[in-house]
Amino acid sequence: MPNLVHVLWTPRVALADLVRQVKSPTARLANKLLSRAGQPFWQEEYFDHFVRNAGEFDRVCRYIEWNPVRAALVADPRDFTWSSVHEVRE
Repeated sequence: MPNLVHVLWTPRVALADLVRQVKSPTARLANKLLSRAGQPFWQEEYFDHFVRNAGEFDRVCRYIEWNPVRAALVADPRDFTWSSVHEVRE
């Protein structure tokens, strides 16, 4: 998606630390690629949701995978290059 990122993690560290470890280097690289300086890349806040069981995990995963279809970027989730639909699930 061009203006948001959905991530479904099973973190082994504090969520704030994990988010910082992802947002900081990606913001530096993105701003470099965009020839931008002194501007925030990521929105300050993020929405998090605690997934309580395997059924909810699967539901959230499907929601994320179908998001590019709902946004009319692709006709099928498998057509979205960065989709987890290409990953093998255990």
